[in-house]
Amino acid sequence: MTQQAQTQNPFFAPSTLEFNFPQFDKIKDADFAPAFDRGMAEQSAEIEKIANNPEAPTFDNTILAMERSGQVLSRASYVFFNLTSANTNDALNKLEADYSPKFAAQHDSIYLNDKLFARIKALYDRRADLGLDPQGLRLVEKYYEDFVHSGANLTPAQKEQVKKINAEIATLQTTLTQNVLAEANANAVIVDSRDELAGLSDEQIQGLADDAKAKGLDGKYRIALVNTTGQPLEAQLENRALRERIYNASVNRGSHGGQWDNTAPISKLMKLRAERAAIMGYPNYAAFALADETAKNPEAVNAMLGKIAPAAVANARKEGAVLQAMIDSEQKAKGEASFELQPWDWAFYTEKVRKAQYDYDENEIKPYMEFNNVLNNGVFFAANKLYGLTFKRRTDLPVYQQDVQTYDVFNEDGSKLAIIIVDPYARSSKQGGAWMSSYVDQSELMGTHPVIAFHLNVTKPTAGKPSLMTWDDVNGAFHEFGHVLHGMFSNVKYPYFAGTNVPRDFVEYPSQVNEMWQDDPTVLANYAKHWQTGAPMPKELLDKVMAASKFNEGFATTEYLGAAMLDQKWHQVPASAIPDASGVMAYEAKSLHDIGLDYAAVPPRYRTPYFKHIMEGYAAGYYAYIWSEVLDADTAKWIHDHGGLTRANGDRFRSMLLSRGGSVDAMELFKAFYGGDPDIQPLLERRGLTAQ
Repeated sequence: MTQQAQTQNPFFAPSTLEFNFPQFDKIKDADFAPAFDRGMAEQSAEIEKIANNPEAPTFDNTILAMERSGQVLSRASYVFFNLTSANTNDALNKLEADYSPKFAAQHDSIYLNDKLFARIKALYDRRADLGLDPQGLRLVEKYYEDFVHSGANLTPAQKEQVKKINAEIATLQTTLTQNVLAEANANAVIVDSRDELAGLSDEQIQGLADDAKAKGLDGKYRIALVNTTGQPLEAQLENRALRERIYNASVNRGSHGGQWDNTAPISKLMKLRAERAAIMGYPNYAAFALADETAKNPEAVNAMLGKIAPAAVANARKEGAVLQAMIDSEQKAKGEASFELQPWDWAFYTEKVRKAQYDYDENEIKPYMEFNNVLNNGVFFAANKLYGLTFKRRTDLPVYQQDVQTYDVFNEDGSKLAIIIVDPYARSSKQGGAWMSSYVDQSELMGTHPVIAFHLNVTKPTAGKPSLMTWDDVNGAFHEFGHVLHGMFSNVKYPYFAGTNVPRDFVEYPSQVNEMWQDDPTVLANYAKHWQTGAPMPKELLDKVMAASKFNEGFATTEYLGAAMLDQKWHQVPASAIPDASGVMAYEAKSLHDIGLDYAAVPPRYRTPYFKHIMEGYAAGYYAYIWSEVLDADTAKWIHDHGGLTRANGDRFRSMLLSRGGSVDAMELFKAFYGGDPDIQPLLERRGLTAQ
């Protein structure tokens, strides 16, 4: 590199913007590789200095020195991996593929460093005599546990095996996730005739036409695929053949041959994970992964999921019988032969049943759910009532895409708490679903303040039209903002513990708690207003929403459990039991059958070849959503019993849980707030799984 290129790289020094906000206007794709190379080199030098320090190990010269290391790499990585999720391109995809094994090797060079581990172990062995406060003591313990969990106690030969496996795993994970996005974009369903789109609104049809035109398909209509098995438009489209076509395009992703087929890499990935777990001394990958979670072991996960699954499937079959009766009745009225309920019929006839039994039509709701109103007068309003927060839109900060919004967040006393990035709309460069992420973590040690992003995939409106959300979209906004609160309220000393750096089966808990404010009467009255007239949503319409939402709980729970238990089936076996590519789909089918979740009308929320969660950070951990929901249901009941939407409740949740990050054991935080152990009963009642 030239001297000029080195000094101009925006990652080589902290951002000069407030709160170290990323300099998106200066960041170029070409900046990442030099930043990664320099960042890894600097971090390696820092680690070697720590490991070879002739002085006896201390908390400051070992643990805190590690906390401070790798700043260039950290800055570049945070921005890079946020962009590969939110606004990727071919150049970033190639960089990710090239550097994934290098990052894995960098991690191993630290956590399999014998001299460094000797210093960590020396501190761990005499931790009680170091004079540390509880957070410092926990930091020593967590570093030691991380080194051991990474293989620090293995033999030299075993360490070499693990290094090789980790590099392969990193490459495979990148391949798999890039394939999922690439195929979703390439295999969007193209419709030739507007007549086939009966059931959609004019605005929706225009949006599909605009999307097709942008892809060079003028005069056609493009239906993009979302990441789940079920596709949103299946609920509205009257053309059954088109619904089936969309379903098949969705469910066959990654398993029908071609350049994005994921069966071979998924088979290899699962085998490698199982092999690594065996080297570490565990019977399977799930046992290895769950050792650091609140669940602790696969047996606890199996027991909880097994308690819920039979009732969920029974409820789903009852719902299916109602839908079948609707089909039979309609076909008889038309003088036509009936047909058996299929997965592509479920959402469509669910809406018909809701209309017939509850007089509910989702299209009645949407005019009251305009995005900016939901965000400012719903999500932000609830945060103000609970925590005293205020939000101010900014237009001076650079953003990575034109639709992205930025806000300053202030505490009640006027002090600035954080900057948040809101990325609302779906696009082809963005992964599906909704998620929160961090660009800058809070840390007293580093003197940093939170810069937090949350991403949705709301359909972008056509020119001059409002951005109207579904009830599920709104739920997603409240959910993700619960993660944002967890990140913003972080008040810890050390970066290791910041924000959402908690066990995977605990991280969803605060976000699920925040969902309770979506239909809170005070909050709802403030945001559920007609986008044109400003008229409040009638109470009878909300009553319909609440009544109708209870109908499909069997389906929702069963499709979720199908994915969660499939995840466990892949990760609770040794490498010898993992099939080759040709057997992946048969293994999936047998697994669903064996656990009693092979109700054909309700496929799992994700099938294996596009189950992105288990290709990345939620491997053996997709159960976390319902595990966390047990805690959420308990907490929601506690808050309701203690007055609901009050500052007292918000301040208690903030101070006792949201601000603590990972600095205290997760279940200790829950028990301190709730006043006891988790109780599954509120969750069973919420999901209608008690009266069987």
